[in-house]
Amino acid sequence: MQISRWATFLLNSGRAEIQSHLKNAIIRRLRPLPVRARSFQTSACFSADDDISGPSDDLLTLGIEAAQRAKGIRLDELAGRRGALPYLNTWPGEHYRLLAAIVQILKPKLAIEIGTFTGLSALAMKAFLPLESTLATFDTVDWSSHPEYVLQEDDFMGGRLIRHMDDVSDPAVFPKYRDLFARAQLIFVDAAKDGVMEYKLWNNLQTLKPAGACLLIFDDIRLWSMLRFWRQIPLPRLDLTSFGHWTGTGLVEVRGRYQPLASLPH
Repeated sequence: MQISRWATFLLNSGRAEIQSHLKNAIIRRLRPLPVRARSFQTSACFSADDDISGPSDDLLTLGIEAAQRAKGIRLDELAGRRGALPYLNTWPGEHYRLLAAIVQILKPKLAIEIGTFTGLSALAMKAFLPLESTLATFDTVDWSSHPEYVLQEDDFMGGRLIRHMDDVSDPAVFPKYRDLFARAQLIFVDAAKDGVMEYKLWNNLQTLKPAGACLLIFDDIRLWSMLRFWRQIPLPRLDLTSFGHWTGTGLVEVRGRYQPLASLPH
């Protein structure tokens, strides 16, 4: 019995991917796109004057410096790996060089990634980590299960890159890693983007007593499912999409405790 392409897609996709595919198919039918591109996502633009939070001076300075440094960074060694995306070095438009630049500037002793996937982001950050620093990467699916994985077992030798197979958005799991997250100076969140996981993760982060300042980087903040979450964050934040990922890159400055997500302005 033959399985149609649509059935195959449904079998291999998560709920958020299916919803996104259906939504985009409907939009194509009801409102033809004015341009053609390899890929597209629906989003929305919002006024800034009634936003609940904007960037601090420190966050603006970091964003400007990161964009300047990313301009001069190349990830050619990573681009030559098996499975590496052909557009890895595309900048602006992809976030790998920007991630590398931010790590180069902040020099975190401990960085955390949520959403290992194929390993591209982890390797881009690891390449610019200080030798004595550590990057802990989390996922619920093993990286080697992805057809286009880029990671290799050798990447975990030496203890600078550590993998964890756990869902840290689960309140029953998070306490196991609470001390780890409290010590992190950089947390990169590139996981479900389904309008559920990020809220659960934020609730877990609120239980922390951070040891010091921390920078959160959220990927895909321009996706429809991420718009509300991003705009509700009450801490200093900066939309750096023009110098990051075309689907959105956002920086959040955490100094002190994490604050409850705010209600949207009327």
